Amino acid sequence: MILYGKPVAEALCQGIREDIESLPGVVPTLCIVRLGEDPSDLAYERGICKRADSVGVAVQKRLLPADCTREALLAAIDQLNHDESVHGVLLFRPLPKHLRPCQAEIFNALAPAKDVDGMTDGSAAGIFLGTGAGFAPCTPSACMQMLDHYQIDPCGRRTVVIGRSPVVGKPLAMLLLARHATVTVCHTRTKDLPEEAKRAELLIACAGSAGLVGADCVGPETIVLDVGVNWQDGKYVGDVRFDEVEPVATAITPVPGGVGAVTTATLLRHVVTAAMRQNRREA
Repeated sequence: MILYGKPVAEALCQGIREDIESLPGVVPTLCIVRLGEDPSDLAYERGICKRADSVGVAVQKRLLPADCTREALLAAIDQLNHDESVHGVLLFRPLPKHLRPCQAEIFNALAPAKDVDGMTDGSAAGIFLGTGAGFAPCTPSACMQMLDHYQIDPCGRRTVVIGRSPVVGKPLAMLLLARHATVTVCHTRTKDLPEEAKRAELLIACAGSAGLVGADCVGPETIVLDVGVNWQDGKYVGDVRFDEVEPVATAITPVPGGVGAVTTATLLRHVVTAAMRQNRREA
């Protein structure tokens, strides 16, 4: 079975429209903060704007030069923190190289209530402690949306997450634990990765390593989510060798067209949820 992302995104968008109707007089608003003109950032921005327009989420843009100073970026974030018309802020990452030494300071300057892509320590603490505060990064959240849509309950399942990044692997492991999965975290330095992976009933590949997972990593009852997006030989490929794994696994997501197709809708879901929370506090 192939688990496509399109129907998941469509269901999410329908729920977003319904929630916006319950917010009379409030237009959920996302502000994109972009530094420079990176082509991948521009492509992501176009996708966000197109989907946002289709569901009724407003998008503002704060465009800064690629050589923007630390002080200028912090000032822009502070202004957005105090702008009550903006409910969520998305800062495109990675930051330019000259800002990376101070990226922790920059990320944590954003108010966690507006951190709709889980980049602040406050959001990370909310995920780790299970308090529900803040938001998880959009890609791990999109994985959970995929599982829910296809009625794959992680409760009690032997689950292997291949990847340990703070943006995907680590928060995803915490989200799965909160849903009572039994989680093992592996990575590219795990000894005998196929042996570890093959024990999984649910296998999620998010190491950012093209073709890392082959048929030797899965069994006939394994459900595979491929989160990897790698540019190889002129096309996007996942961390999973799809043609090799698909005949073996019970179910698998494609790349492209799988989890990635749900990420933008998940971002907008976070923006609307943030608007609803902020509206309740103001009421």
